[in-house]
This record gives sequence, structure tokens and C-alpha cells, in this order.
Amino acid sequence: MSAREPATTTTPSLLVIVDPTARRLDGESVRIAKDVLSAGAPVKLCLPESPREYARALARRGSRRPVLIGDDRSLVRAVTQLHQGRELAEADLAMVPVGSGGALRLARHLGVPASAVTAARAVLDGQPRRLDLLVDDSDGVVLGELHVPAPPRPAGRVPWLRRSPATRTGPTPLRVEADGRLVADLDRPVHSVTLAPGTDGSVRAEVRAAATEDAPSSGGTYAGVVTVSGPDFHYKADGRTLGPVRTRTWRVRGAAWSLVLP
Repeated sequence: MSAREPATTTTPSLLVIVDPTARRLDGESVRIAKDVLSAGAPVKLCLPESPREYARALARRGSRRPVLIGDDRSLVRAVTQLHQGRELAEADLAMVPVGSGGALRLARHLGVPASAVTAARAVLDGQPRRLDLLVDDSDGVVLGELHVPAPPRPAGRVPWLRRSPATRTGPTPLRVEADGRLVADLDRPVHSVTLAPGTDGSVRAEVRAAATEDAPSSGGTYAGVVTVSGPDFHYKADGRTLGPVRTRTWRVRGAAWSLVLP
């Protein structure tokens, strides 16, 4: 994360996009957030009912700053759309978190205030901060932490892994490369792989050895590109379960997006 940008003297016009789930779960917090925002800046309010309407509202933001009232999924949806439209670098996003506790882990991790009132005031008084982003080889994005649990090894021989004994059980090996350097190979079962954007344009990769292994985990390593490969595996990123895939590569984009924070 880079240093805070210089303060501006005026609050820009706001495009307030209220996620329909937030309206259903906590209409009172949504109302309070709208009142605080409207009292401090010109506001255009959008109440989309579908992902398509949400995307259309964001695409038509003009010069307004997008303010998302909702949970982590709303933020990830907006960053994904702007990234894939190659508009992410020019948009300062802001967020007022409304949702269940488990659906707001990413917002807390990024430093968004927990209460609707405090978060709305931060939208008005805070400053944009540039944040790193992970982008994968399918053009997907990761804002926070990514976790790859090793898939269980099926009974019998694993066809793609020639070195595997036919009757071996336990975690399936995963191959992990960081900037082309081998971190974990197929002959050493891996319990999990965790990736997260660093603060200096790098990916932090942590590989944990399986519990049955005597060797310690690899600890943390920093790289610009990390590739995980193996048999079909799923991974969890920003509250979503994705996959299955057999290989996936993540690259860090330093200071790729902007979030207004206190």
C-alpha cells in the first residue's frame, strides 16, 4: 500500500450503488448511510436488482466516485468489472459495509470501518489509497487472501502423477513455483498454499507441508508471479470458492486499484 495521497478540498459527486442483499438484510443501515452521504456530497442513487443492472450503473458512473453499499461480493464485483474493462486505474472506489459478519471479512481486512455511519463519513472525509491486486491467467482478481487447500488423494493410482505409489493415500501433491523457482514439488505432499498481495508490488506465498511430513513448511516467500498446479483443485479467494483447475498463475499488479479509507 502506498502513502496517502494529498487531501482534496472538495468531495466529488458520488454514485451510490446499493446492493439488493444489503437492502433486504439491513435497510436501516442503508438508510443511515444514504443520509450521511447525501448530507456531505452530491449523490446519484442506484438501486440495481440484478448483476446486469449493477454492471450498467457502474459503467455509466461518468465522473462520479462509485460508493458501494453492500458486502464483500459487491466490492469484488466492482473491481472485477473495472479491471476487465481496463478502467480500474482511473476509478477511486469507496465502500459502506452492510451485511453479515462473515460476508465482510475482506472489508475489515482492507481497513474499511465496520459501522455504516463511520464508513459513510470516511467516504466523505477519507482519501484514496492505492492497493496491490492479484490477477490470474483467466483475468480474475483477488483483493485479499487466496487459499489453496490440497485436494484429497483418491484411492488407487493417480494417473497424472507417475511417481505416486498406487496405494498411497493422503493429500495430493501440488507443485508451486514462485518467479520460476520451485517452492514445492510433487514428491512432497502439501497441506495448503496461501497467497496474498504484498505492500511492495509482490505476492506473499506461504506453503504448508502436510501434517504427515517431517519436513517443515517452506515459510513465506515473495515473488511477482506464482503458479500452482496439480490434479483438479479448488481455491478460495475473497469469500468465493473457485475452480476446479489443474493449473493457475497469479501475478501481482502493484498499486492497481484505489479504495477510499480513513
